[in-house]
Amino acid sequence: MTKYYLPLALAAAMALPAFTAAQAQNQPPQRIVVTGEGEKSVAPDLALLSLSVMREAKTAREALDANNDAMAAVIAAMKAAGIEDRDMQTSGIQIIPRYNYNNKPDGSQEAQLIAYQVTNTLSVRVRDLAKAGDILDKSVSLGVNQGGGITFTNNDPSAALTEARKMAVKNAIDKAKVLSEAAGVQLGRVLEISDQTFQPRPMPMAKSVAYDSAGAVPVQAGENSYNVQVNVTFEIK
Repeated sequence: MTKYYLPLALAAAMALPAFTAAQAQNQPPQRIVVTGEGEKSVAPDLALLSLSVMREAKTAREALDANNDAMAAVIAAMKAAGIEDRDMQTSGIQIIPRYNYNNKPDGSQEAQLIAYQVTNTLSVRVRDLAKAGDILDKSVSLGVNQGGGITFTNNDPSAALTEARKMAVKNAIDKAKVLSEAAGVQLGRVLEISDQTFQPRPMPMAKSVAYDSAGAVPVQAGENSYNVQVNVTFEIK
């Protein structure tokens, strides 16, 4: 009986190393995953203003007419300051009735219409940051009485983001080298890489801003920081 099964056993024994080698090739390579971070700070070159005019009157028509006159003066002042049409956009118009609520003897309330409020909001891009304070001051003098938000940003942050990505990848490679040396393994090729970009958070001015009628509004642009995070997977040899 043994003689009949011996060739089969020998064939199986010879095939086992080949099967083991093929199975090893199909297994995913050992790997190490690291996260790298990079940050690039640049001075802003663009200011975004949010300017609102609110007018109140007995009728909606009267409130709208008064608002239109005030906003027209603001837009004219923007153009006189060098702001182009493409950098001005109406971002909202609201017409809101205002009521007084009188208590009645039966405990209910009676609504009495007393006025209409009309608010027109203008978004303005200021490309010359040196003019931002003067423009804010002038707009208030002409009738802007709400908003006053200002955000400093960059028209094209691509160069800053490219530098931040390079820093993040270098940071990831440095981390991987330290970890592989500490573990006593050899770092191999990059298997996978992905990134996440974190834009600088807008820092608007407070809604209620104390404007000094004696001069331009003092503003400080500071810097914007662009952050990139990369996840890199390396092969371990």
